Amino acid sequence: MNIRQLFFDWQYRFSQPPWDSGVTPPQVVAFVERTTARGRALDLGCGTGTNALYLAQHGFTVVGVDFSARAIATARARVQRAGFTPTFHVADVSRLEFLTAPFAFVLDIGCFHAIEPTARARYVAGIARLTQPGSQFMLYAFAPRPPEQRPHWLALRNVGVTPAEVTQLFAPAFELTRVEHGTDRARASAWYWFTRK
Repeated sequence: MNIRQLFFDWQYRFSQPPWDSGVTPPQVVAFVERTTARGRALDLGCGTGTNALYLAQHGFTVVGVDFSARAIATARARVQRAGFTPTFHVADVSRLEFLTAPFAFVLDIGCFHAIEPTARARYVAGIARLTQPGSQFMLYAFAPRPPEQRPHWLALRNVGVTPAEVTQLFAPAFELTRVEHGTDRARASAWYWFTRK
C-alpha cells in the first residue's frame, strides 16, 4: 500500500471526504435519463459506491474499481443494504487487465486527474480495450492548480490534467463530443463526454 492509498483509506475511515457527497451529479443523471440502452457500466474511482448504486438502480450491470479498500468495503455494504449487486474491486484503475470487455458506459468522477502522469496512457489503453465502438465515457477532472495558487498542505504534486492533455490522450480511441467547464472548491474543472470510435 502506498502513501496515497493510506491517505484515502484514512479519509474514508475517519472523515467525510469532500468528494464523497453521496449525491450523483446532475450530469450523470441527465445522461442516464436520456439513454434508453442499458448494459454493463464501469465506475472508475467508485469510492463508496454512490454512482455505482445509482447506475444499478437504473438498469445497468455495474462494476466499480477503487484502490481504497475502506471505500470498497463501504460500497459493498451500501449496495447490499439497498438490494443491488454491483461488483466491486480493490485495484489500480490503470491496471484493468483482470476485467473483460465490453462495457457500454464508463464513468470517472475525479479519479483520472489524480493518477500519476506516467500511468495515464495505460489507463486510456485499458478503457479502450474494455469498450467498443459507440460505448460512452464520461470524465470529470480537475485542472492543475495555477502556479500562484497555494497547494493543499498534503499535496505531493500538482494534481490535475489540462483540457489539451485530455484531448490528446483520448483522441486515438475516443471522440470528444462535449465539454462543460466549471469550478469546484476553487479549482478549475471540466466534464468531458466521449464516444468510443
